[in-house]
Amino acid sequence: MKRLIERRLIEWKNSANRKPLLIYGARQIGKTYSMLAFGKEHYANTVYCNLENTADLHAVFERDLVPERIISAISAMYNTQITKGGTLIIFDEIQACERALTSLKYFQEQANDYHIVAAGSLLGLAVNRGHYSFPVGKVDMITMYPLSFEEFLFATGNEKLISLIKEAYAEFSPFSLHEKAMDLYRTYLIVGGYPAAVQTYLDSDDFNAVRAEQSTISDAYIADMAKYTTPSDMIKSIEVYNSLFAQLSKENTKFQYSVIGSKARARDYETALAWLKSANVVLRCQRVTEGKYPLALYEDLTSFKVYYSDVGLLTMRMSIAPNTILQPYNLSDKARGMMAESYVAEQLTANGFPLHYWSSGNTAEIDFVIQQDACSVPVEVKSSDNVKAKSLQTYVKNYSPKYSLRVSAKNFGDENGIRSVPLYAVFCLRPET
Repeated sequence: MKRLIERRLIEWKNSANRKPLLIYGARQIGKTYSMLAFGKEHYANTVYCNLENTADLHAVFERDLVPERIISAISAMYNTQITKGGTLIIFDEIQACERALTSLKYFQEQANDYHIVAAGSLLGLAVNRGHYSFPVGKVDMITMYPLSFEEFLFATGNEKLISLIKEAYAEFSPFSLHEKAMDLYRTYLIVGGYPAAVQTYLDSDDFNAVRAEQSTISDAYIADMAKYTTPSDMIKSIEVYNSLFAQLSKENTKFQYSVIGSKARARDYETALAWLKSANVVLRCQRVTEGKYPLALYEDLTSFKVYYSDVGLLTMRMSIAPNTILQPYNLSDKARGMMAESYVAEQLTANGFPLHYWSSGNTAEIDFVIQQDACSVPVEVKSSDNVKAKSLQTYVKNYSPKYSLRVSAKNFGDENGIRSVPLYAVFCLRPET
């Protein structure tokens, strides 16, 4: 599967200021595959070290953290030559060996000519339980997510469609293949972006098999909660995770601890929620009190929304027949809205946008606010082609943005300062640089 992270990996390889690279991300999103594919394509050879299931590797880092000795030991262990700039060294599941993580500091300071990529699931969580410091300032970092809709189009053989969508976005002119693209969007709502689920869909064209794969992934997250938390925090993390569907089902989708249980309080569940976010299992969308630029100055840390990190896991939890999602006119507005909003949150995150929403008391709310063109741009999400939105009018009246974005089932268009972006084209939105 073609992953867009490859572009960033190439930039890292060619950077004059390159440091050892850490790739963050949830389990089973394709980190290992992408690292190995990158090594095969761009290096003479690759040395793959899995620190979770190779106990002998831990001993390499126990003696000392001298880079040249570590390289010699790994070279002997794998019976291969390691050259500076010619070999990609991969430390996978690096959270399983905190000494290996600490060693990246010394590689950057003493042997930065070696090209090292490390990846970890639950990386920050595992490190916080130990006694070794994070190599702050000594590593480059990338966060990887499930396949975005753009990557899904690549995987399903619709690469040409990507180019055509981008052309229509540049002009905001009606797209002739609108219905085909909307059908693919609905398929993505079912399949989501986990590589194993996408591959199951490609191999079998069986949504029931996809659902079984997604259930396995969800169960793996719960197993991780048991591995990397205390028994008390594990229970709370599972309770928070299981409450997400109910949180998104409410009329007001602001996260409320009372949905977890009548006696649930923030002080009891903050750690569990932070665990899920740090593990990239959920996405957190922070409220801003003003639609002004820059948004970070107006964050309300007490109010936020929480989304699944993958829309396929959401639709699995909704227990809706896949064929009903493909023919959404049988679904309630609430069900369609939940899926559309979660999908947009996922796509914005994959594109590098921090998630924010705006609300004015109980009178108006904008689903997302992003920064583009030195402006705070409102993004209103509609699951159908009914695009009436009083909240958008209120936001525009209060803050006069250069333009507004309306993401919906409607085709491209640009009228009265509102740019219509079809749901399938959210991947075209890019943060300011």
